Amino acid sequence: MVIEAGGRSIRVWVNGDVVEVAVVATIFAVGNILFGHWEEKTPKWRRLLKFVLILGLTMGISAVVGRRWAFLFLGVLALPALVIHIWWLPRHGINGWTGEPKEKYYALRGWKYPPAA
Repeated sequence: MVIEAGGRSIRVWVNGDVVEVAVVATIFAVGNILFGHWEEKTPKWRRLLKFVLILGLTMGISAVVGRRWAFLFLGVLALPALVIHIWWLPRHGINGWTGEPKEKYYALRGWKYPPAA
């Protein structure tokens, strides 16, 4: 890639791994914006560790066996979440989309209800 700046051309090589980093970061950013309220009592260090581990595993898989396998890994990670939200939570009386009733959801997570104001 060539960047024009101040009348000068600068050739920049963009590593292909940028795609994997961007995809994982986007998944986590959108997930935190839309679904972060379900993780309100999860410690920040644990949420950060989850991001770092998923990113590291995705990058490692991509480096060793290729980008397709890295994206397959991300897709496979979505399967347990789908099973939990579509089948397991409703079977236990919790709406898989809204997490209601909150009392049951908090009990499932081991959190105290009602949340402290």
